[in-house]
Parts: sequence; structure tokens; C-alpha cells
Amino acid sequence: MSEKNQPQQPSNQLDEDAIAFAQGIFDLARNGGTEMLAPLLDAGVPADIRTSSGDSLLMLASYNGHLETSRLLLEKGADPNLPNDRLQTPLAGVVYKGEMDIVNLLLEKGADVDSRPEGAKTPLMYAAMFNKTEMIERLIEAGANPEAVDADGNSAMTLAKAMGAEEAIALLESR
Repeated sequence: MSEKNQPQQPSNQLDEDAIAFAQGIFDLARNGGTEMLAPLLDAGVPADIRTSSGDSLLMLASYNGHLETSRLLLEKGADPNLPNDRLQTPLAGVVYKGEMDIVNLLLEKGADVDSRPEGAKTPLMYAAMFNKTEMIERLIEAGANPEAVDADGNSAMTLAKAMGAEEAIALLESR
């Protein structure tokens, strides 16, 4: 059969196939599929491809606690400061989850400790809100600005007070 006579797939089937392929890549990042993700990145899948809600592969991997997948993505050029549609960076998400090894990796690989979209909360603000004292110490050690404010004028201290995060308040007051 000549190429001209080959049956053509409907364009909506091609779109569905592309969406399924992308979903598989997102699942690999979300589930720590480092070994399967590496050749896809080598073949040209962008390291900063994002879900419909703006989560990058790095956000998915790091937020779900996958250190080696996060390391791979950073080595392949993933932007450690790329925010999602909820105005959170991978560092902010990982601080919330309490993943110190990934916080350290992100900071070592270029994440800006205060990076955030205009008016959004800094990683330190999330750490303070959720009483993550070890994270607060690490972020301040990395140069986090405790005086930074979000669009509503809240600092890490005001957010800690609003949440009743007593240990965070004490730690921030001692700085």
C-alpha cells in the first residue's frame, strides 16, 4: 500500500496520544521513575515541561520526596525556581513537605532561597506557618530574608503567629 493510501489517524486521537504520553512523563516524575525518565530527557523531553496546573517535573519529583529523580532533573537543566500556578516554587513545596535532603539539593543546585513570584510567599514563610523549625534554621542559614512580605504584607513572623506556630515564633524572635 502506498503512503498516500495509508489510513490516517484522526487528529483528536493524536492529541489523546500526546496527552497520554505527557501524563506518563508526569507520573514518572511524581513516582520517582528516575531510570525510565533519564532516556526520555536525553531524547529531548524538556526538563521544564509542566502539567496543566503548572507543576514542573521537578516540582512533582521533589514534592513527592524523590531525591534521585530531583537530582536527575536538575542535572538535565530543570529550573529550580520555576513556580507553579499556585505561585509556589519547588523549594517552597519541599519545605512544606519537610524533605530536608531535597531542600539541600535544591539550594546546592541553584534554587534562590527567597525566589517566588511577585507577592507570593517565600519558602521561609511556609516553614514558619507550618512550624518547621529545622527548615527555618536551614533557610536562614542559606540567606533567607525573614523581613520579606507577601502581597498581603505578611512576613514569616506574622504568618507563624497567625497559625499559632509557637516554636517557629520563638526561633524567629531569637534571630
